[in-house]
Amino acid sequence: QVQLVESGGGLVQAGGSLRLSCAASGITFSIYAMGWYRQGPGKQRELVARITSGGTTNSADSVKGRFTISRDNAKSTVYLQMNNLKPEDTAVYYCNADGPRFLNYWGRGTQVTVSS
Repeated sequence: QVQLVESGGGLVQAGGSLRLSCAASGITFSIYAMGWYRQGPGKQRELVARITSGGTTNSADSVKGRFTISRDNAKSTVYLQMNNLKPEDTAVYYCNADGPRFLNYWGRGTQVTVSS
C-alpha cells in the first residue's frame, strides 16, 4: 500500500520559516519524481516545486528564492524548506509522487497558515 505522509505544517507569522516533510512508503522512492503542490482558499491546486529522480529541481516563480525542495532517498523523504513566508503562501500543501507507467500518488496534505 502506497502512503505519502506530510508533516511540518502549522501557523507562522509573515517572514517566518517552516520545513515540510513527506515520508513515502510502498514505492521505490528513488525512481519517482517528487513534488509539492498547494491549494489556497478558493484557488486551484498549483505546483510549488518538483525534484526529479536525478535531483533536478524546478519551482514556481512565486516561490523562487524562498522555497527549496530536496530529497533523501535513504529515508524515502522529500522536503520543502520555506523561508520568508508570506500570507499568500497560506494553503494546504500536498506531496506528490510521479513515477513510471503513469503511476501517480498524492498525500492528504498539511495546512500552512501565514499570518500578517
